[in-house]
Order: sequence, then structure tokens, then C-alpha cells
Amino acid sequence: MPKIKNIEKLKHPNSRKTISIVKKTVKAEKKNDVKLGTHIKNNLIGEKILWFKERIPEGCETLDKEQTLQLIEQYLGRFDDELEQIALKNSIGQRKKRQHASREDIINLSKKRELQEFETCGLEMPDLMDPQQMEVLMNWNGELRFLQNFKLKRFARKHLI
Repeated sequence: MPKIKNIEKLKHPNSRKTISIVKKTVKAEKKNDVKLGTHIKNNLIGEKILWFKERIPEGCETLDKEQTLQLIEQYLGRFDDELEQIALKNSIGQRKKRQHASREDIINLSKKRELQEFETCGLEMPDLMDPQQMEVLMNWNGELRFLQNFKLKRFARKHLI
């Protein structure tokens, strides 16, 4: 935010100084919005990589195509238990309204989008078939500042079969 020394001189809204301060303020707000978007994107990528790291078998140096395909299918079905719980809650009782409808819709949309990505252009994830990337993944402690060390690769079903 720009520093304002003498607020009394800024009474006129069309003065050069006021316009300059407004421009600086708008620029700072846009910069913060871009920063926030980057942080959100990094959080999503970090959660995805952490999910894969937690499900890699112990002592495994690399995965083959079949193991990678199974791991991706587990990833695509990670919300199935939650969807079953929501369906169970909705089936109990006399109400016609859907309880947890927004969460169910978000899960279904993300699941549909990820499945479509996997079937067409590929799902972006760390390269688990590369020994160097597996070593980077195993040594990663979950800090987002080290995300730049990962080489993310797109894996489609047609490439893994």
C-alpha cells in the first residue's frame, strides 16, 4: 500500500496525487490477488503429490505402468467412501431435500473433470517411473517451496495400457 503523508492535501478526487495513489493501490491489490491464486494452486498440487507419496509401497524405487495405473485409479476413487456416506445420510429419514448437496456436487464435478482428463490429455502427477523423481518424492517433507523440484508429467490411460 502507498504511504500517505498529508491526507489533508488529497481532498480533491481528481487531483494528480489522488489519482496516483489510487493507481498504486489498485496495482497492489492486483498483485495480492495473483499471489493468492498462486498459493491456492501450489496447495492443490502439493496435496496431490502428498497423496501419491503416502500411497507408494515401502522400499519401492520406481513403479511400472501397471502399478502407476492402479495408483491413479485409486486417486480417482478417493472420494467414493465420502459419496457413499452422503448417499446413506440422504436415504435415512423422511426429508426430500439433499443434505450436504454442495459437497456432493463439488466432489462429483471434480471427479468427472479428473476422469475426463485421465481419459483424454492425461492427469498431471509426479513421474513415478523415473528413479530420480522417486528419490525427490521420498525425500520431500511436504513443504510447498520445494514443489519446483518436481517434474510433473501427464499420464493418460492410453499411455499406461
